[in-house]
Amino acid sequence: MTTKLDTVKLADGNEMPTVGFGTYLIDTQELMDSTIKTAYETGYRLFDTAQLYRNEDLLGDTLAKQSIPRDQIFITSKVAEISQGFDNAIASIDDSLKRLKTSYLDLVMVHWPVHDHFFETWKALEQLKKDGKVKSIGVANFELSHLELLKTQAEEMPVVNQIECHPYLSQKPLIEFDKENDIVTQACSPLGRGVVLDDPMLKKMAAHHNVSVAQLVLRWHTTNGVTIIPKSKTPERIQENIQLDFDLTEDEIDMINIMNRNQRTGREPELVYELGKQYKLRKD
Repeated sequence: MTTKLDTVKLADGNEMPTVGFGTYLIDTQELMDSTIKTAYETGYRLFDTAQLYRNEDLLGDTLAKQSIPRDQIFITSKVAEISQGFDNAIASIDDSLKRLKTSYLDLVMVHWPVHDHFFETWKALEQLKKDGKVKSIGVANFELSHLELLKTQAEEMPVVNQIECHPYLSQKPLIEFDKENDIVTQACSPLGRGVVLDDPMLKKMAAHHNVSVAQLVLRWHTTNGVTIIPKSKTPERIQENIQLDFDLTEDEIDMINIMNRNQRTGREPELVYELGKQYKLRKD
């Protein structure tokens, strides 16, 4: 059964699916083939990868083998820390395009804010968009301070900010800032890497709606205007994560909103910004 997904209009006029499929930790061709096939047949049209994931070539091979029409899908990738800087970023996206076997990307993001080449990297994305290699440009893991800093030199601001966001890290001030500046917030860890799934209150609330805790939390995100890219290797969960056709009451939304603990399951963006380059990418 295929589910028809909503889209959101970005500030640059392009449309992006509100629910996408994350490919982080999918590291074999067999697994990429099976998960993408299930996701596409279920209704997912946004597929999120990154240079850091080292699986762009796997996703590209899968999409080519399954003969999925390019204009029916939305492909996202991200510039890694080691690829930042004007020339490096442009060269890295040229490499990403080859790996993904496509002439353009729907969205490219700066994966992490890094002090070295902070503005140069963004200028590279603006140039890639002018050159037609990228339709939309955005950022990932940027805090309010990073966005304010970027605003001082950017010709155009990001249309998407992909961040860690879940009931234990609600990110309300940042989400509000994004809304005020026409930036769509996208949750890259919408379930907090599983940490919220055993929460007693969420379990009770999910049971009331006869849904899983994952479905409950994902619906909380979309009700709050946050787009999501849940990831799973299990066919049943891939299908479940897209079945969000139920409503939460205002009281339920408020109850989840106040669960915030400022608890991260990933890295701290400000520390990455200060430390600079962290990882080495393969160059083969």
